[in-house]
Amino acid sequence: MKELDIGEVARRSGLPASTLRYYEEKGLISSIGRRGLSRVFRADVLQRLSLIALGQSAEFSLDDLVAMLDAQGQPDIDRQRLNDKADELDRTIERLSAIRDELRRVASCPAARHIECSKFQKMLNAVSTGDIQRKTRKGDLHRRKKP
Repeated sequence: MKELDIGEVARRSGLPASTLRYYEEKGLISSIGRRGLSRVFRADVLQRLSLIALGQSAEFSLDDLVAMLDAQGQPDIDRQRLNDKADELDRTIERLSAIRDELRRVASCPAARHIECSKFQKMLNAVSTGDIQRKTRKGDLHRRKKP
């Protein structure tokens, strides 16, 4: 199998060498040795990096991704975990859709200033009553579901 040094992996994957070293430290990828001072990887590391990128695009953390590898470093993905993540993404989509809709309503307000707009005042009131809460993880807002 073809071997690639860290510079070639970085070039082909678009990731900086520092990220590749970090992924190796986390156990997501592994080098097979060194060529001089450079780490050397099997060519299939590019597929592994694509898998990592796919997982990250689905908002899995690097620790989540490490947990999805078996003892030999091969993917061993729990299907229930995928379903749980899909459910979480559904909730995120619902929350962001509600925020988007509120923003569009406020944007269409005919008042000269937003502070004078009844729709905007309703939105501000929703924040103050807790119907819309600040989400601490990424600083975005979400609408609290009514019981």
